[in-house]
Amino acid sequence: MSDTQDNLAEGEGISAPEPLAPIDLREAIAALDRVGPTTTLQFARLALRTVGDLLKHIPIRYETEAAEACATEVREATETSQDAVTRSVRGEIQKVRHVPGRRPRLEAVLADESGTVRLVWFNATWLAKSIHPGARGIAQGRAKVRAGYLEMTNPKWTPLLDEASPLVHAGRLRPIYSATEELSSLRIERVIALVLPRAIASVVDLVRGELLAQRGLVGLAEAYRMVHAPGDALEAERGRTRLAYDELLMLQLAMEMRRYQVRHAMRAPELPVSKTIEKKILARLPFTLTEEQLRVCHEIAGDLAGSLPMNRLLQGDVGSGKTAVAVYAMLDAVAHGAQAVMLAPTEILAEQHLAVITKLLEKSHVRIAGLTGGMRVADRAVVLSGLASGDFDLAVGTHALLGEDVVFKNLAVAIIDEQHRFGVEQRATLRTKGPTKDQVPHTLVMTATPIPRTLALSFFGDLDISSLRGLLPGRTAATTRVMRSSRSDEVYTWLRSRIERGEQAFVVVPAIDESQRGLKDVASHALALAENQLRGLRIGQLHGRMKQGESEAVMEAFRRNEIDVLVATVVIEVGVDVANATVMVIEHAEQFGLAQLHQLRGRVGRGGKQGYCVLIGDPTTDVAQARLDAIANSTDGFEIAELDLTLRGPGEFFGARQSGLPPLRIADFSRDIQLLIGAREDAQTWIGSTGDLTDVRDRPLRRKVLSLYGQALGLSDIG
Repeated sequence: MSDTQDNLAEGEGISAPEPLAPIDLREAIAALDRVGPTTTLQFARLALRTVGDLLKHIPIRYETEAAEACATEVREATETSQDAVTRSVRGEIQKVRHVPGRRPRLEAVLADESGTVRLVWFNATWLAKSIHPGARGIAQGRAKVRAGYLEMTNPKWTPLLDEASPLVHAGRLRPIYSATEELSSLRIERVIALVLPRAIASVVDLVRGELLAQRGLVGLAEAYRMVHAPGDALEAERGRTRLAYDELLMLQLAMEMRRYQVRHAMRAPELPVSKTIEKKILARLPFTLTEEQLRVCHEIAGDLAGSLPMNRLLQGDVGSGKTAVAVYAMLDAVAHGAQAVMLAPTEILAEQHLAVITKLLEKSHVRIAGLTGGMRVADRAVVLSGLASGDFDLAVGTHALLGEDVVFKNLAVAIIDEQHRFGVEQRATLRTKGPTKDQVPHTLVMTATPIPRTLALSFFGDLDISSLRGLLPGRTAATTRVMRSSRSDEVYTWLRSRIERGEQAFVVVPAIDESQRGLKDVASHALALAENQLRGLRIGQLHGRMKQGESEAVMEAFRRNEIDVLVATVVIEVGVDVANATVMVIEHAEQFGLAQLHQLRGRVGRGGKQGYCVLIGDPTTDVAQARLDAIANSTDGFEIAELDLTLRGPGEFFGARQSGLPPLRIADFSRDIQLLIGAREDAQTWIGSTGDLTDVRDRPLRRKVLSLYGQALGLSDIG
């Protein structure tokens, strides 16, 4: 095939294909008519290699392509409408002007019987041959009125060889695809249009017809037709809704299968919490649990009493007292002669948990060990031996506890803190460390970043959820201010006054090293503060690339009040607890998500003194400004989580990548909550009491669910 044939030019017309036999969705794009090696390579760079890939390459949006009109009508429509509409005008070129420069442009005046349109093309020297006085054609593009003239920038130009060709544009909804500089949306549209009728004829719908009818959803083949070639906006949305439902249904089916397997194919040690045991546990704690804490403890106790493995998510705002609840669960295991473990995502947080739990239980006989990746070989050997022999009752550490060489004598309870830093695979690994081959430990995962209901339903559907609301007695929310960077001198002058009162402060910056984007980094900002606003104060530095010994030494010096101001990255986001730290300054605050800002400000005011958080930033978008306004106006982590989801979307909200789950490509949490709830209900009904999809009719669906989520969720391919 020649380069010319392969090059599906923007202005080239492709006749509609005749109805042919279905095309195999596994057919390579390279085998398609009118697609040669160059275009095949361009598609491959978008990860589009087969006809099925093309079908799943859903438009990212649509543009209205208005019916062809005369220049005067287009001008009137443009002046009265703000909508993004592609207009078409047919006429004759009157004038042409070439303007050289760094961005050479071609200007032309197109006239018809009613008026004129000014056409402007940038970097389009290849058009010079067809754009000249007397040339007739159709200009198609977005129009605007500029300086009194109707103008189109970079319009599509279709030459007219005679008045009968091409036909007048009747108007349509045009799909816009994710594209590249070398492979435009229009070219993608043309190839998809070439194969669409034959491709949808090969689509197999795995969802039962009665369920589709109940939900008012179109068939899968029709859904693909509607999104790629919609008759109107309503059709496009109906097609998208069906495809979004399929995504959500597959995920919910996987979650229900996982939920069933954890609860029915596995067993855990029974750890009933009697009144005597609870009394002993509460006596070990040097404070009285709040009503909220007791309520959640009793929910957990109900799980621990049975042989079905606990698989519970504990979400609570910063300062709500989750650690004490976790200790309650671990001590229940110890009371039954078993072991418990707590995992933290960072060595700093693991060391802090170890210190806190050791202090809480210092008057007990509970034997506690710590295990992190940075431990000395000899110390690690002692811990491993003690866990295997049962000499240690509790272990607190990092991912190091998941190693193959870590063996427990009788592990009954596993706690994972800040679950969004761990994936489903890590939870599955913990289950392999149960007391026997036939038993797994009860699992409690915790987060200080409350999870919006939509995400909880979607990505933690295999978990029961407990919510711990409110703050502990004596804890107050930090006072938050938002300041422009032009006022940073005022901020640091005020911060200095707080240090002179004997308090301490965090200063958070977004970068470890100097950034080409001009973001403040740890070393440079610490030096600048030491030489200017905070001269004479003791300034420390902390970031994620430091060795364990270094970071521990810095944190310990900060806790002992040997450092006044700690300049750090978000490594201090979770769990860091320094009672005397009252001020949190966050530079480039617009770079952070809402939930992250809320976590950071939760690091101050933890010792009874009022905490203060100052967000320094210069937001350049409405969304960034809305984030800062929201964090300044709310101290409720659950409310902030919902706002964060609305403003940012699910994205990296809770570590979707760490979860190991493939991302949702079509479903939109901000608009599909009811669809999600419906998909969850349907999955629960479909799975029923069997916990699988082994009905003969459902085996293709089962294969699809396992291919999508089997590895990430650890689903066994039974049946």
